[in-house]
Amino acid sequence: GSGDKGPMGQNEISQSYLTGRLLLAMPAMGDPRFHKAVIYMCAHDENGAMGLVINHLLPGVDLGQLLGQLNISAEQNNAPDTPVMSGGPVETARGFVLHSNDFSQSDTIRIDDDFSVTGTIDALKAIASGKGPQKMLFILGYAGWSAGQLDRELQDNAWLVADPDSEL
Repeated sequence: GSGDKGPMGQNEISQSYLTGRLLLAMPAMGDPRFHKAVIYMCAHDENGAMGLVINHLLPGVDLGQLLGQLNISAEQNNAPDTPVMSGGPVETARGFVLHSNDFSQSDTIRIDDDFSVTGTIDALKAIASGKGPQKMLFILGYAGWSAGQLDRELQDNAWLVADPDSEL
């Protein structure tokens, strides 16, 4: 009948979620792990949220070294000095490739028209062999929020929400 919200009501709700947006840590951010952090949001729904810090370098590590540790041989020019980013405090040994949509594998998650994320050794092998995405960041670890936690932090002005720019 005319009283139910139907698909429109759900659509409006989903647009309040931040998948595909950036979170910028505000000066009021209390957690030192997120000082001046810029987080690309990979997922956000009623169950919680997951994002990748894209501006915190992991000092002293580059992708070439990492590939060596994983016994993936990189041809000289394919995984040069790509920096490794510290994506957040959760599962810091787990790697993610945040990349342009010109690359896709079976487990790639397409986030929006510009960006996808892939989290497998196969992606690293493709990158090492020169078949990786044009634009990418390699990130270890991620930031996670339980249901409602991020919404509370937003209400506390811990984060500013912005639209991503592929030039960044």
